[in-house]
Amino acid sequence: MNFNLALFKVDHLSNFVGIFIVFFSLLIIFYSLGFMNQKKRLVQYYSYVILTLLASLGAVFSNHLILFTVFWGFLGLLLYLLIGFGERNRTSYTGKKAFIIIGGTDALMILGLALVWKLSGSFEMDKVSIALNSKLAIAAYLCLAAGALAKAGAMPFHTWVPDMAEDAPVPVTSLLPASLDKLLGIYFLARITLDMFQMSALMNTVLMFLGSFTIMAGVMMALVQHDLKKLLGYHAVSQVGYMILGIGTGNPVGIAGGLFHMLNNAIYKSCLFLSGGSVEKVAGTTDLNKLGGLVRAMPMTFLSFLIASLAISGVPPFNGFASKWMIYQGIIETAKSGGWLWIVWLVAAMFGSALTLASFMKLIHTVFLGQPSQEVKSQGDKIHEAGLPMLIPTVVLAGLCVVFGVFARELPLKIFIIPSLKQAVAFFGIWNASLSTVLIVIGILAGCLIYFLGLAAKSRRTDSFVGGEDLKDFPDMRLSGTEFYSTIEELGILKYIYRLAERKAFDIYEVGAKIVFGFNQWLRYLHHGVLPTYLAWCLLGMGILFYILLIR
Repeated sequence: MNFNLALFKVDHLSNFVGIFIVFFSLLIIFYSLGFMNQKKRLVQYYSYVILTLLASLGAVFSNHLILFTVFWGFLGLLLYLLIGFGERNRTSYTGKKAFIIIGGTDALMILGLALVWKLSGSFEMDKVSIALNSKLAIAAYLCLAAGALAKAGAMPFHTWVPDMAEDAPVPVTSLLPASLDKLLGIYFLARITLDMFQMSALMNTVLMFLGSFTIMAGVMMALVQHDLKKLLGYHAVSQVGYMILGIGTGNPVGIAGGLFHMLNNAIYKSCLFLSGGSVEKVAGTTDLNKLGGLVRAMPMTFLSFLIASLAISGVPPFNGFASKWMIYQGIIETAKSGGWLWIVWLVAAMFGSALTLASFMKLIHTVFLGQPSQEVKSQGDKIHEAGLPMLIPTVVLAGLCVVFGVFARELPLKIFIIPSLKQAVAFFGIWNASLSTVLIVIGILAGCLIYFLGLAAKSRRTDSFVGGEDLKDFPDMRLSGTEFYSTIEELGILKYIYRLAERKAFDIYEVGAKIVFGFNQWLRYLHHGVLPTYLAWCLLGMGILFYILLIR
């Protein structure tokens, strides 16, 4: 279906993204009824959330690039305002950082719009078709792509996402970087890549490199985090890499996989953040050292978190595996054009999934399965499942992780993803989600049967122990999963990379701030109030100006 006006456009892609923008917004509003019920300025909060929903829909259905940029910029302001509802001391800094990074790339987008106008003579997306065969065209694409990548949280514009995850309220994090910003950023990247520009092999390679690097760097940073929300924030960055990688393949199955992963990521990442919010609400902390043993008190939250963890790690039959499988297929398909780089992209994608699973093993053990910390023990019966307004959205999203994995072709791909593409998607490989799910269930049941038969034949009782120490004699004995991968920080070159990351050497905001303030210090040094020095600078400037004019 296509319905075109000068300012707005409704097609399969915008419909698909718009439907899920409304879906996630309503879920987060419902969840907020439980999480934000004792917070201040609730009228403002819900007003900003509704305005975010409306502005997001405006951006998705905009066909005119100027109108699109207006909605896009308004979303940046709303992001800053919503971060302000956090209660940590760094909230002001985090909001300013996000606003400047997003705003800076918005300025690049405006430059890109000017270049698009120069090259095509139009601001209407459906009338723009630019071949990437000139430096000006490449500059226009990169300027627009920078805005999309910053919104989605891809490297090098990613640093606002982990900070926001740690400092902003959980519903805000789930609404923006976990769901809506991913949908919007990847939507715009897909729009310019598939519709507005005619991609070249070089630019596709750039996208695949950026996607692979984002996957690996994001997950390596997540491995060593000690805060639940910050760890999830780095995974939100890492998962963007799969979407970029899929779109960068340039073939239908890879692009469909990238768009499918965009949707899947919004589902399981929101589920993870909302589950973490329930833990924070009842335990009062997200510090992994202060958590543990919550599975008995919060079984439904644990189950939802476990399902979403398996989904983000690419474990079948959940939705994350289905979309990653398509991206793997897209990468392999690029091998037909020659070269060996596809091996690098494939290894990065698969190794990233393995490291993701490793980090969530740490997280699940530390929060739910390990020995409770003293802080958890001291609260006793005060720790329990969060209320229904917080539990229902979490369970719904966990259910979608299962449904969109088992029935991947029948539901999301057939209804939303494939109609959004202008060409048919040729699947290959032997993966059949429904049949595989049945076989997996049979295997689990067979394993349980063997286990219980063996248990009945031979069993023994023993007291609980950790590390060989009896918990009755040593009740404080506790093995936390927080330090599972601490040795990684001391391995060769990784040691120096992690040290540089701690000093914010890869933070585009901090690096930019140092450059700007350093330049300001230099200007202060020059402006010391001595009149002869000012006159000398004026004469020097005039001399340079006259020289340039004479040369011309």
